[in-house]
Amino acid sequence: MRPVAILQHDQTQRGGFLVRCLEQLGMTTKLFCPDDGDSLPRSAPDYSGIVLLGSNRSVNDPVDWIGEELQLVRAAMRLDVPVLGHCFGAQMMAKSLGAHVGRNAWANIGWSRLHVTPHGSALFGADRVVGFNWHYETFAIPAGARRLLYGQHCLNKAFAIGRHMAFQCHFEVTEDIVSEWCDHAGTELAAAGGPAVQTRGQILAQMRTNLPALQATARRVYCEWARSLMLPRATCAPACSGSRRSPG
Repeated sequence: MRPVAILQHDQTQRGGFLVRCLEQLGMTTKLFCPDDGDSLPRSAPDYSGIVLLGSNRSVNDPVDWIGEELQLVRAAMRLDVPVLGHCFGAQMMAKSLGAHVGRNAWANIGWSRLHVTPHGSALFGADRVVGFNWHYETFAIPAGARRLLYGQHCLNKAFAIGRHMAFQCHFEVTEDIVSEWCDHAGTELAAAGGPAVQTRGQILAQMRTNLPALQATARRVYCEWARSLMLPRATCAPACSGSRRSPG
């Protein structure tokens, strides 16, 4: 089986729990760090799937590798190579599909309960799930996609189209990753403000309760996405169809 390409855009925003799950499923991964000068994959079909992680940048920044990555993502989705996006990665997917990406009404940082839509019920198996958020921008739902999750302070927290899944939250985090983000973001957290921003103390205090629940959801999501990698391209059931092997 071809490896999964993982596009990491920031040294602190690693694959974490996602990589652990893929490895436990017997899958290999190949890491690309375009913001550090790595060339992007030349051809999407060389990989069984493509993962897009977070970034401190905006998908609207005039940066060469962002434009190149948008082309790669468009090609992957057109050729039915499964794509999985988190935060910046989800925004990249939305923009690749022609949807607007712009500033959210509020900064969204910390733990929250996200509501599951009818289209997401098969994937999540619950009415609400725990998410970890760290974003200032948001996306519109692309044409043909289905909203899977929504939040109190951000309407569009996830969508699926075909076998592609995009999440405006971080299911990939581990205890080390969350702690590292908090350690590097004292000034940012103090300046962010708003009803959807937790303090460093609140984030760390709630981790023991929230992280196990988040990772249980993450494992369910990642196993479902990984199963889609094994299906013939262009013949799998759409992710919004309501079938057992789809999220909605």
